[in-house]
Amino acid sequence: MAQLLGITLLSMFVTFVLLIPFIDFVYKIKLRRQNQSTVDIFNKPTPLFDKFNGWKVGTPFGGGLLIMVVVSAIFLWSFGIFGITINFWELFALMFTFISFGLLGLYDDIKKLVGIGKVNVFFGLRFRHKFIIQWILALVPATILYYHLGYNFLFIRGIGQTDIGFLYIPFAAFVIVSFANAFNIADGLDGLASGLLFISLVSFLAISFSIVDQGLGVFIAVLMGSVGAFLYFNIYKARIWLGDVGSMSLGACLAIIGLLTGKILAIVIIGGVFVLEVASSLIQILGKKYLKKKIFPVAPLHLYLLKRGWDEPKIVMRGWLLGTFFAIFGLYLAFIK
Repeated sequence: MAQLLGITLLSMFVTFVLLIPFIDFVYKIKLRRQNQSTVDIFNKPTPLFDKFNGWKVGTPFGGGLLIMVVVSAIFLWSFGIFGITINFWELFALMFTFISFGLLGLYDDIKKLVGIGKVNVFFGLRFRHKFIIQWILALVPATILYYHLGYNFLFIRGIGQTDIGFLYIPFAAFVIVSFANAFNIADGLDGLASGLLFISLVSFLAISFSIVDQGLGVFIAVLMGSVGAFLYFNIYKARIWLGDVGSMSLGACLAIIGLLTGKILAIVIIGGVFVLEVASSLIQILGKKYLKKKIFPVAPLHLYLLKRGWDEPKIVMRGWLLGTFFAIFGLYLAFIK
């Protein structure tokens, strides 16, 4: 455990030191929100979001790219320094998910430089196309989990273990895609998504330690340190945002970490606030499509609370508290005999 805490501190220190010049860099290249109407993940205008967040114009994004670089470098460096052992396919599933979803998110961030809503040969992909790409990317680690790591079951405390065979592949891919988009949706308020991720990682670090998965534990520790340092600059009023490169990467990464622990129910519970965020958006979309009316006045959940008059820091801090409750409950379910 001392080794894990030490590498967490190292990751936190390196990220913190690099973030200051990195923020200056993204300002210089103008990778920041412009004075234009934002669009949601479905490429639809979000005027209500603009109403409550218009003052954030000029805040740079792309912090997730630095997290990806720092975490990848320190994690791979730790193998030689600390003699870390990890199954090759587990390593590949982790890093492929972490980097590939980050690169897909980077595409969206680059598109914002070109101009929101503009369509041309390369930057004209719409959400349905990116959604298909997400599934293709998610099927890679899902297939590895099934064929190379032997994951073909669902274990729920109190119900038992159920072998679902080949169906595990689409199930795992669904979890990865769902969390990637859930994190992206939740990353709408300063510090909300990154703070919830830090809480979730603490929980999964404890779980990885209990199942004696050294390699996974080191990865979580490195990621936790980097996210913790980023959170210092991301809390209200944020000096930098994750960007899609970070939200896509970290959301998918949280899912693959949960899948590798084998604690299916823990993933849903520990990431409970992310589940609420994406569920509220999905219900709203289905209501508009099939019932021709809104189920909620506005979605996702954090935007509804803004509309109700809650201050942004109040929503974020209460979100962290709710996330902490979910994390404790998830750990209880994971450890209960």
